[in-house]
Amino acid sequence: MSSTRLIAVIGATGAQGIPVVRDLAQSGAYTIRALTRDADSPRFKELQTYGPVEPVIGSFASEESLRSLFKGAWGAYVNIDGFNAGEKTELFWAIRTYELALEEGVRMFVYGNLEYTYKLAGYDPAYRIGHYDGKGRVGEWILFQNRENAARHGMKAALFTTGPYIDMAIADRSAMTPRVEEDGVLTWRLPLGDGAVPHIALDDCGYYVKWLFDNPERANGLDLQVAIAHITYREMAEAFTKVTGKPARFVDTDPDTFFDKIWWVAPDGAAAYNADPQDPATMTFRQNFGAFWHLWRNSGGNEGVIRRDYALLDEIHPGRIRSAEEWFRKEDEKGRRTGLGGLWERVQHGSMKPILKNSEAGRVGSI
Repeated sequence: MSSTRLIAVIGATGAQGIPVVRDLAQSGAYTIRALTRDADSPRFKELQTYGPVEPVIGSFASEESLRSLFKGAWGAYVNIDGFNAGEKTELFWAIRTYELALEEGVRMFVYGNLEYTYKLAGYDPAYRIGHYDGKGRVGEWILFQNRENAARHGMKAALFTTGPYIDMAIADRSAMTPRVEEDGVLTWRLPLGDGAVPHIALDDCGYYVKWLFDNPERANGLDLQVAIAHITYREMAEAFTKVTGKPARFVDTDPDTFFDKIWWVAPDGAAAYNADPQDPATMTFRQNFGAFWHLWRNSGGNEGVIRRDYALLDEIHPGRIRSAEEWFRKEDEKGRRTGLGGLWERVQHGSMKPILKNSEAGRVGSI
């Protein structure tokens, strides 16, 4: 590129947003303007170590903030936190971000997406996951609008569809937090059965999003669905032991035991901290994540509800992480290099850190 292009970012300080901003800023091809509530927060200060990152103080639930964010930007990366807004509010404001980006002349719009699982499963209520469906409906709407708008208004659009971060498998206060139990074995007790989770590594997210902005013609209209692999938690435990030499196991757990004995926050509270628990549209953690685990129990072997085109991902990102063992090796080395310690030290009681911004901040839903 002859000059840098400005990318407007919503969700910059979130778990996914940090590596996205990092890779865009460090490339030298892009400068970043990021929406934030607090430009003095440690997470925002971290972003500014990667390159030019201009703050816009405000909220995604404000047209004034969104217009300020998008004005003069070439591209936009939008990843709204559904556990902040709740499904109903996210639907409205995600649509408005697309409309206002188009209004302000943005040329390439990338939407942080998740699958519309309820639809994929034939509208079976057992697969009704609020934080997935909220994004998935909007993602389909964006691609539908894009068929006309890319030609008529000049704004191209793509979806960046992820899944559970593998980083959450050794993080505190996540859906798959493990524990070193009294017998000294690192244990994941999850209601997964023989299913598999198409985990994505956060460090790979930046590469994929940069690829979408680098290749707008090919990316236009694309739903880029990413993952490392469909990983069972027996494989996860075996990989951890192989890398660390320490014992690990997966124990299949019934959903009621998981939510009543293992889940780390009130399971019947609202699964979004700004959602109204009295609103019938608000799902509880038990409802939302009960369906979440039901989805992965039925997605094993890349033959179930959620599938990935791994050959396409190999083409787009030849250096991508391809297994739990590879990720654990990279993470162990990174931890030792950065002073976090090796994996075994990091999973001890009191040593695990949250990955998700809301978990770190203690915002875990409404009661």
